[in-house]
Amino acid sequence: MNAIPARRRFIEFWRFAGHVAHGGLLTAGLLSLAIVVAGHLEGGRQGSPLLPLAMSEAAAQVAADGEFADQPMADAPVDRIDQAAPALSREMTKVKAYVARRYRVSQVALEPLLAEAEAVGGQLGLDPFLLVAMIAIESSFNPFAESTVGAQGLMQVIPRFHMDKIGDDADESALFDPRLNIRVGALVLKEGLRRYGSMQSALQYYGGALQDPKAGYARKVLAMKARLKSAAGASNGNRTA
Repeated sequence: MNAIPARRRFIEFWRFAGHVAHGGLLTAGLLSLAIVVAGHLEGGRQGSPLLPLAMSEAAAQVAADGEFADQPMADAPVDRIDQAAPALSREMTKVKAYVARRYRVSQVALEPLLAEAEAVGGQLGLDPFLLVAMIAIESSFNPFAESTVGAQGLMQVIPRFHMDKIGDDADESALFDPRLNIRVGALVLKEGLRRYGSMQSALQYYGGALQDPKAGYARKVLAMKARLKSAAGASNGNRTA
């Protein structure tokens, strides 16, 4: 008989303890939620000391650094976002319209290619209209063109001959990057100019036709360059060679 009240008191004690524990957890949970919400409403940049407990280790590190996932892209590292292409010159803008009509290529797609030709031409001292003419002759502005001998991309560069310009760590698809392809092609042309002294010979070197007495490749590229120059500057008399 004495065992029954003792057992009843034991059961009642644990029920009371369970209620206390449940109430404590609920209180702690509400307190944590209040802290998180308050931190968010106050700007969110400082974060809550309890917030990382509900986050992955990587997210917690981001929060500790004061950087949140919903931060505007403008604050991301420069190497993680595409940089806007520089604006085309007035002349190259006219060329863009001409090329789009002639080759049935989107002007939107042409814009970064022509901008790269202008940028690289300026850096290497090459006429950007000449680079665009080479692209027209080599690939008709198809960045994924590949010849039977393995020449790739806009300027039909053969990778095995120019790894020093591409980069030893580049993979087999590197030259299908239009910007890299234009840069490497321009470097090949510059190399030919340095070796042989004249633009005609440099172009023949580029086209693998140094022994052609009629310089057919150079003539073809230079004729295209003249057409581009005409499209660019017919209204202002800009017809420089």
